[in-house]
Amino acid sequence: MKYTSTRGKVPACGFIDTFLMGLGDDGGLMIPATIPAISSQTLAEWQRLSFQDLMLAVFSLYTNDEIPAEDLKDLVYTSYAGFRSPEVLPLTKLNDSLYILELFHGPTFAFKDVALQLMGNLYAYVAKKQNKVINILGATSGDTGAAAISGVRGKEGIQICILHPHEKVSRVQELQMTTVQDDNVLNLSVKGNFDDCQGIIKELFADLEFKNKYHLRAINSINFVRILAQSVYYFYAYLQLPEGVRAGGVNFSIPTGNFGNIFSGYLAKRMGLPINKLILATNENNILQRFVHDGIYMPDKFHSTYSPSMDIQIASNFERYLYYLCDEDANEVAERMERFKAEGRLEFNEAEREKILSDFGAHSVNGAECLNTIQAYKDRYDYLLDPHTACGIAAAEADRKDKLTVSLATAHPAKFDEAIRLCGIKQSFPEAVRELFDKPQRQVVLDNNKEDIVEQLVRFYPAD
Repeated sequence: MKYTSTRGKVPACGFIDTFLMGLGDDGGLMIPATIPAISSQTLAEWQRLSFQDLMLAVFSLYTNDEIPAEDLKDLVYTSYAGFRSPEVLPLTKLNDSLYILELFHGPTFAFKDVALQLMGNLYAYVAKKQNKVINILGATSGDTGAAAISGVRGKEGIQICILHPHEKVSRVQELQMTTVQDDNVLNLSVKGNFDDCQGIIKELFADLEFKNKYHLRAINSINFVRILAQSVYYFYAYLQLPEGVRAGGVNFSIPTGNFGNIFSGYLAKRMGLPINKLILATNENNILQRFVHDGIYMPDKFHSTYSPSMDIQIASNFERYLYYLCDEDANEVAERMERFKAEGRLEFNEAEREKILSDFGAHSVNGAECLNTIQAYKDRYDYLLDPHTACGIAAAEADRKDKLTVSLATAHPAKFDEAIRLCGIKQSFPEAVRELFDKPQRQVVLDNNKEDIVEQLVRFYPAD
């Protein structure tokens, strides 16, 4: 298995080099040169596997044996040993046509733990085996930062800096990041929104001299390994469904902002998983919903919402889907991304729009609909949704028309008590969340200024 860039200017490379590169050196996103095809017979064999062994089965198709089998097994089993559910990701039935896949049983109570616990251990493994300096740099709308820090805090040979938008994440998200006192962790709270943070990160990774001097590595979903790890739970959810129930295929409803989680589902579908449709659930920051329905990709006014992890306009992983929409023509992708950079919009023709609509459904959930969904599911099923999961459920209801749907529960409701309290619901916090409120915080608050951020990075990271 070789990997290349969506823009076609990166020489083919292996799994570990792709992992370490993160963002392609040509500014594109790394993708496998070919996507493995999973037969129905293989799917049937995978049904007997635990989540950990399923992760191993999928990863073995992509790693080129660059990690010895026993080492990979140790990495996977270590990464999920701290999850609070014995199934790792339990599947909960709400009614005959709607299931919820709970992705929030990891250390930071969010779906990002599924990939980032593994990636943190993989970075530590590579640092030790290759004597590499690992300086992780990432931006977060809330959950990625906490999960990434949890995955590498205190690990030898690794430094991590996370940018988050100042006062635009939930209180628990902020505390999960900023109460970590390990010296290999730096939190920068930027007076802007997530797109501002992400834009600076992309600029720094595109500066190859700076990237190489400071050994920058990516933890965001620009890193293909993040996408690959997340694709596994689509297979896992499908295989947990009763055979008779899933016979006609399944829809997945996914709360999304950066397109990473939904692209992971798209990858699983291209591998052969019988997915009928991937439903994009957005909030008022609905660039992706308008892309699906109108065939126009264009950012609009930024909105702060009850689901802050989805408060994103420019979706990093959109370019990966664009690559396949353009029939894997890297030159066409590069030309369109340059056009988007210059004009701030992309418009798609009728044939492309038909293809988009065959892959995706989409629904934009406003604040009132989000809160109403939380209240309705608490009343109807005594099941408490966090606001992001509520967006996914609302989108599933709007799109599925009684078709079998698995909706992804991306976070524990305790992380977003601000929205839960607006519904008049009082919840009990897990102990690991309660104790955060008594811990001291450590962060640096900065203006949205690249030079100030670079100054902090230069102080923090060891360089050549």
